[in-house]
Amino acid sequence: MSINKYKPHLLVLPEDDATRQIANGFIFAQGFGLDNRVIQILPYVGGWKKVLEDFIGSHFYEMHKYPDRMMVLLIDFDNNPETRLLFIKKMIPTDIQARVFVLGVWSEPENLRSALGSAGFEKIGVDLAQDCYDNTNNLWGHELLKHNEGELRRMILSVRPFLFA
Repeated sequence: MSINKYKPHLLVLPEDDATRQIANGFIFAQGFGLDNRVIQILPYVGGWKKVLEDFIGSHFYEMHKYPDRMMVLLIDFDNNPETRLLFIKKMIPTDIQARVFVLGVWSEPENLRSALGSAGFEKIGVDLAQDCYDNTNNLWGHELLKHNEGELRRMILSVRPFLFA
């Protein structure tokens, strides 16, 4: 089943296969009332710069065409979240900034997996979905994820109403 472009929906653009697996775990989590008909994970593009290039080249027009579309740019921050987030946000036009969210691991997803005791990437996604559903910070508060707090707060206000039944 595909998303309805004319109703609120969320596209996730992952940097690499690890972030794609985390996103998959999130949307396939069971028992949280997640409406997986309003979220779509796009193919990963191979690097945070390619995420930005793909967003600008392929999704910029679509964001204007479909005002109910929201996007998550899912990247690795490579130990530099403040600078990278600022750089990416400067590249996003102001008229759609409120509908674009940039999330990711402080360093790399593999470091998060190791820090959690080798949990699989999809399991990490399930745990993040649990946090979102319960409105908690159990995993989102982890050292490698807590820098997402501002983006996450913005996203919850916009996405939660249609993402979780």
